[in-house]
Amino acid sequence: MPTKMQNKDWDLALEAFRFCLPRCGAKAKDDRLFLEALHYFTVHNISWRALPEQFGNWNSIWRRFDRLSRAGVFEDMMALLAECSRSAHLVQMFDSTVVRAHVSAAGAKGSKMAKPSVARAAGSRPKSTSKPTMTAIPSPST
Repeated sequence: MPTKMQNKDWDLALEAFRFCLPRCGAKAKDDRLFLEALHYFTVHNISWRALPEQFGNWNSIWRRFDRLSRAGVFEDMMALLAECSRSAHLVQMFDSTVVRAHVSAAGAKGSKMAKPSVARAAGSRPKSTSKPTMTAIPSPST
């Protein structure tokens, strides 16, 4: 899997990225370093904390990525890059990103009492009866 982009590719990506950035807010020091960090993160499939220090503080990179992705910058950038390509209509891309959940995100609510599964509950007898209970029979001595 190639991990290096040509300088002409970076120039095009940077131009599209800067065009899609919001007009308000402080300007970043090095947009190419930020995009290289995102490229490294994606290609190597690592966690944010595992980014090499050559890209800067991982938390700053993540915060900027989060802020820009919520603003729709990356969707606009990809659409703009697709418009620049003569063969974009021939290529279909899909996202094969794997999002790993934490061990505690297995779906069960944390509590002290274990809850039976739906399948087990369906096969077991009900805990209460729906039949009417017998009433007391009056004694014949009255």
